[in-house]
Amino acid sequence: MDALRNLLSPLTTSTGAIQDTLKLVVIGGTVETARRASVSAWNGFVDSFFLTAHFSQEDYPYDWLMHWLSKQPAWGRSREFDITTRSVSRHGLTQSTTGDLEEAGEDEDASEVSQGGGRKRKVAIIPSLDTTHTIYYRGHWLRITRTKRFQDYGACAELKISVVARSNDILKKLVLEAKREYEKDAEHRVHIFMADTTYGCWRWNGARQKRPMSSIVLEPGVKDMILADCKDFLCSEDWYAERGIPFRRGYLLHGVPGSGKTSLIHSLAGELGLDIYVVSLSSKGMSDNTLTTLMGNVPSRCILLLEDLDAAFTRGVSRDETSTGAPTTSSSSSSTSSTKNKDENNDGSTLSLSGLLNSLDGVAAAEGRLLFATTNHIERLDPALSRPGRMDVWVNFKHATKWQAEGIFKCFFPDNLAVPKRKRAAHAIPLLSEEEISQLAKRFADAIPEDELSVASLQGYLLKNKTRPRECVDEVAEWIIQEREMRAKLKKEKEEREAREKKEAEEKAHKEKETKEAKEKEEKATKEKAEKKEIRAKVKKISSRSEASKTSAIQVPNESADSAEESSDAKTSKDSSSSESDSTAGADADTEESITSEEEPEKSKDSETPAEAVSHDGKEKWVAVKAQSPDPSV
Repeated sequence: MDALRNLLSPLTTSTGAIQDTLKLVVIGGTVETARRASVSAWNGFVDSFFLTAHFSQEDYPYDWLMHWLSKQPAWGRSREFDITTRSVSRHGLTQSTTGDLEEAGEDEDASEVSQGGGRKRKVAIIPSLDTTHTIYYRGHWLRITRTKRFQDYGACAELKISVVARSNDILKKLVLEAKREYEKDAEHRVHIFMADTTYGCWRWNGARQKRPMSSIVLEPGVKDMILADCKDFLCSEDWYAERGIPFRRGYLLHGVPGSGKTSLIHSLAGELGLDIYVVSLSSKGMSDNTLTTLMGNVPSRCILLLEDLDAAFTRGVSRDETSTGAPTTSSSSSSTSSTKNKDENNDGSTLSLSGLLNSLDGVAAAEGRLLFATTNHIERLDPALSRPGRMDVWVNFKHATKWQAEGIFKCFFPDNLAVPKRKRAAHAIPLLSEEEISQLAKRFADAIPEDELSVASLQGYLLKNKTRPRECVDEVAEWIIQEREMRAKLKKEKEEREAREKKEAEEKAHKEKETKEAKEKEEKATKEKAEKKEIRAKVKKISSRSEASKTSAIQVPNESADSAEESSDAKTSKDSSSSESDSTAGADADTEESITSEEEPEKSKDSETPAEAVSHDGKEKWVAVKAQSPDPSV
């Protein structure tokens, strides 16, 4: 008993320590639970007085509010913020909030241009990540927090604004005010969105300054017709709905390169206040499903641009898997098919013409958008793509006419009275009266040949002489000669390159043909050799059989009275057997005469088998003997 008591005494002593430890754990857990519960209750009580709004970077209100916040003076007094020269929003709108960050100057535009000619970057102050800021707005304190969450396609910023209020009217007023200021600052910009084929969504690509319609010089009436048609369409939604017509409109701009097709679209977007959504049909990963998803996500009031539609067709966009949308000949079908397969392997595009047509006017196609498609080769387009309902208005763009040349010149050199002094000084344009500008424009237009030079080439020449209007007119004839010589040189180089490529292709084809013929000849020789070898084996086999068959069956006579008749029958049988052997050997010799010509006589001779047979009482008895040396005693 004493020994047992001694063994249990340490356990009895340690039990008190364990109990004390358990008491501390229970007390600590109770206190922590009470603390967390009280904090949660307090936060719930406080949050019950707050209204919280979340804004994602993927949506427009985020841009509105970030632009509005960047203009608030309170950020200049903030203790923690980010200073950046990058665009605050997707549309490139930034605003400095402190005067110390900008150089002061009487001329705002002049202060933005450095001495080296480069434009100075504007800076903006924006909320820091994962930091709560407080701003006083219309009698309410706003708690603003900017965070960043990660998604499959990258990081996405998020803005959270909380305010103590009984209704959400204050947040609505904040969003509307931010929207008005944003639209006011974005009034002179056109927003460009590009298709993301990886995730089937639209990505903001940038903001461009609006281009005035006066800078687009087309044939008289063309520009006004397109603009009026677009405005009429945007105002006719109810008219389309009442008649059950899909609210869509398509424009096909076709013609020579550099004639102003894309510039017209840019100018129309600025005039109508619409964004531009650009789709590249030949981009990597473009498929029927991806295009349908993109078309379904296009907003109602926008311009949807399919640029260089003919180039996309040459890369495999077709109604089926063999057609390319352009006429092909039988001689080039194989090369076209191989090129198509190579392109598809490189870019992974699986778009078909039927998928494109369904995305344009199918059930899932968006409505209320203006579809513009540009092409330099309208003859390559499938008729189903350019029919009314998909492409309602066709506009042909040609080379510059004299009327266009005069209008472009006046656009580059307007009346000095209408140009601010600051801009005149910046470009150092000499003072010209309206009458002199008209005379220079007339001379310039008279020197330009009709329908020979593109609008882009004229614009490039005028850009080089933007501060020299008189010299520009005096030197235009020389420039035209140089332009023609350059075009002739480029044409000659192109022809030489095409001839060289054609010659190389012919040489390559001839070499491939020779290689193919040599390979076929080698395969034929190998096949003949194998056949000869097989025939030799057959002949050898037949020879061995002939050796074995040189023994003949001789029927032994039992009665001497029939010996003469039996001898006659045996001789007849011998002749027959010999004839069969000769026939067999002859057939084999005909199969391969070159091999058996020397061996056949010997084999035919050796194959003669002396077979003698006699009959006795209707029964035959055969005895095998050697053919070369038959035993005379048998």
